[in-house]
Amino acid sequence: MQGLADFLKGIGAARFGAMIAVTAALVGFFAFVIMRVTTPQMTTLFTDLSVEDSSGIIKDLERQGIQFELRNEGSIIMVPKDKVTRLRMKLAEGGLPKGGGVGYEVFDKSDALGTTSFVQNINHLRALEGELARTIRAIDRIQAARVHLVLPERPLFSREAPEPSASIVVRVRGALEAQQIRAVRHLVASAVNGLKPQRVSIVDETGQLLADGAQTDPDQQIGDERRTAFEKRMRKQVEDIVSSVVGTGRARVQLSADFDFNKITQTSDKFDPEGRVLRSSQTREEQSMTADNNGQVTVNNELPGNQQNSGVAAKDQSKKSEETNNYEISRTTKTEVTEAGRVNRISVAVLVDGIYSKNEKGDLAYQDRTKEQLDRIATLVRSAIGFDQKRGDQVEVVNLRFADAPSTTPIAEPSGLLGMLQFTKDDVMYFVELGVMMLLGLIVLFLVIRPLVKRILASDEVAAAIAGVLTGPAASEEAAPSGQPLLPSGAASAIDVATVQGQVHAQSVHRVGELAERNPNETVAIIRQWLTEPAK
Repeated sequence: MQGLADFLKGIGAARFGAMIAVTAALVGFFAFVIMRVTTPQMTTLFTDLSVEDSSGIIKDLERQGIQFELRNEGSIIMVPKDKVTRLRMKLAEGGLPKGGGVGYEVFDKSDALGTTSFVQNINHLRALEGELARTIRAIDRIQAARVHLVLPERPLFSREAPEPSASIVVRVRGALEAQQIRAVRHLVASAVNGLKPQRVSIVDETGQLLADGAQTDPDQQIGDERRTAFEKRMRKQVEDIVSSVVGTGRARVQLSADFDFNKITQTSDKFDPEGRVLRSSQTREEQSMTADNNGQVTVNNELPGNQQNSGVAAKDQSKKSEETNNYEISRTTKTEVTEAGRVNRISVAVLVDGIYSKNEKGDLAYQDRTKEQLDRIATLVRSAIGFDQKRGDQVEVVNLRFADAPSTTPIAEPSGLLGMLQFTKDDVMYFVELGVMMLLGLIVLFLVIRPLVKRILASDEVAAAIAGVLTGPAASEEAAPSGQPLLPSGAASAIDVATVQGQVHAQSVHRVGELAERNPNETVAIIRQWLTEPAK
């Protein structure tokens, strides 16, 4: 302790304060770097949470002692990346998040014994609306949904019951397709007894009406969707085949299809007079004969079995034959049903860009495509759409220069080690942050700490040298009256070096003595070994 006190007195208060400041700054900087590096990487646990769901999730995370962060006024919760999967399964087991609505769990803790039928009906309606909202949110591009159901009761003494209806408000990312809107309507209609898809209205968060709840013709709606899907599919086919020739993004295609949605049923009968088939045949024959008995009426003549005179000849005899034949004429009946959705006409307009090449100066030079190239492109388009000249199809291919020139800078795809390991953006940013922290640490160490330490040590050496020179016996005797030393500058520097070396040797001897005192047995053994060794 006495040596430490002497050392502290020797370095001075200013240098001691500087050393403490440097040490504190160094410890604080490296503590910040270590804490920043060891802090777990945060990722999103849930987004677009309601206040109820957010509070429930935070309470559960605090109970588990897991670090979390809140963003966007509590609607986004961030947790460590290595725990996000386990936390989602754990929270799902507890029914979180509930989605901002009440589902069938409203009946879990209700007292059914003292509940009126009115409350039960209200709870059933709330549960049905909440479950439908959760199901709708599971559809792609739909972030949030709110469902309102109107289930009227049938009035007494009424033969007709009012139809139920539904209204849905959704918040979407981008825009919903017509098929998705129709799927939502049929989903809600299938879940509610007696509800028709035409009675479901859908509105987005901007107030735009996506589906009208009026009684519209479903066949017309299906026909429009079919025409839209057909045009989209044909347009993509034409764009793919044209882009493979002129380049990606250097062609614009517009396609219009005229559909006939009328359903036609046609029946025709055809008779062939040459083709006859015997249907029925009837033959009839009649024969009569009259004999002469002279007009005598006697009892003998009227008795049965009377043998008349065989010699009497017949006076009158007749015979009649009749035949009737019925023939069936050959008949063909043909019924043709033409379903709705026939393509009457297809019109295609294709706009292609020209050819770009670099001139002698390195600039892009534009050149129109030849008529032969345009004709070949038109031939490809006709084959892609199934061109039919009889129904009036039309294909136009025009070459015009686009307003924006093609980009000459290729998009760099990840390759090498980055492409092999498939680092994500978060991983790359994490490694960049580590590199910046290490670089700042090295800069502080070599440009701030090292010069300060060297300056402090140099000040100690100079002060010790000056003190050794001034305390020497010749310093007071050979000083001039003006206070200037009589020795030359070279001798003074030599004395300073000798003084410093002497202090170093003294410290070394002092350390050797301390080692000898602490380890006497080893010291004796070393000295004996020296004595036994021959002199060199």
